[in-house]
Amino acid sequence: MKQSQTSIPCSVIRGGTSRGVYFRASDLPEDKTARDKVLLAVIGGPDALQIDGIGGGHPLTNKIAIVGPSLRDDADVDYLFLQVSADTQKISAAQNCGNILAGVGPFAIEEGLVAAADVETSICVHMVNSSNRCDLIVQTPGGVVEYSGQTAIDGVPGSAAAIACNFLDIAGSATGALLPTGNVIEEVDGVEVSCIDNGMPVVVLRAADLGCTGRESPDELEASEELRTRLESIRLKLGHAMNLGDVSNKTVPKMCLVSTPQYAGHISTRMFIPHVCHRSIGVLGAVSVATACLLPGSVTDGVASVPAGVEKTMDVEHPAGSFRVRLVIDSTAPLESHVKSAGVILTARTIMRGEVFVPREIME
Repeated sequence: MKQSQTSIPCSVIRGGTSRGVYFRASDLPEDKTARDKVLLAVIGGPDALQIDGIGGGHPLTNKIAIVGPSLRDDADVDYLFLQVSADTQKISAAQNCGNILAGVGPFAIEEGLVAAADVETSICVHMVNSSNRCDLIVQTPGGVVEYSGQTAIDGVPGSAAAIACNFLDIAGSATGALLPTGNVIEEVDGVEVSCIDNGMPVVVLRAADLGCTGRESPDELEASEELRTRLESIRLKLGHAMNLGDVSNKTVPKMCLVSTPQYAGHISTRMFIPHVCHRSIGVLGAVSVATACLLPGSVTDGVASVPAGVEKTMDVEHPAGSFRVRLVIDSTAPLESHVKSAGVILTARTIMRGEVFVPREIME
């Protein structure tokens, strides 16, 4: 019997501090326009509650991962990240997402895209959005993905099994350069900024320069129309300078207010993504901010506390706690090559696996 709706296999997975819907690439239309219509029907909107879809009404839960066998010889799977803006009914592939990346490993194993090894499984992921790669190490005792463990991430309840993410060649992921403007510091609208792209294009600003303490809650910052207007003015002016073009309808660059650490971390942050203040911090956003802290002359000078040694573990504070980033530097290299590698530890959990339904006429 012909059905009025079409079912599509998918999984709902928490990756890091985000939640997304994961699809096999072969289960979605190849045509981008048709694919995006289907995905908007999955997520729902434009109502704030997304009552006719499975979105969560927030950028951190309106995320999609599309995963399939890699077309590259040096990777195991291809991963395309899509950010859905349900209120405007737009889908963007302009950025990576390191949080959702954490769920790609378990998804690839459980979908049979990668064979699990005993104890742990290494998976090389090609991040299609930027053509960069990341090595994931997933715990697989007995060839089965292990979700239980003792690794806790601020912003996520409880603890889970660790997933190591070792990023490869991520400098200039979206802009073509670690320092997209060519300078470690710029002045826009009378405010000094540092523009960094080490996996995520981020504009770093001192909170004090915008009349903030850097201790405010996300709700308090979002409530300031003056602050949001100033941030957006700076963001729009830097779009072309960062090789991103007109960013008025783009989710990058992110805007990050920094201040001295409040607790035992190395820098305190409030990240706008780009118009909503993150309840914690994105993985690659944290990598870019930590990178700024290691570049002499950036706006973090006198704000960040930087540990000694060539391998630096940076605790990036955020509204829900802190996030740890491991960076290896070469202080003798030019600034563009100052940071040699970056790694983080995340967790993930499959929440649901099944079928999502969309109206047949949309799928057709």
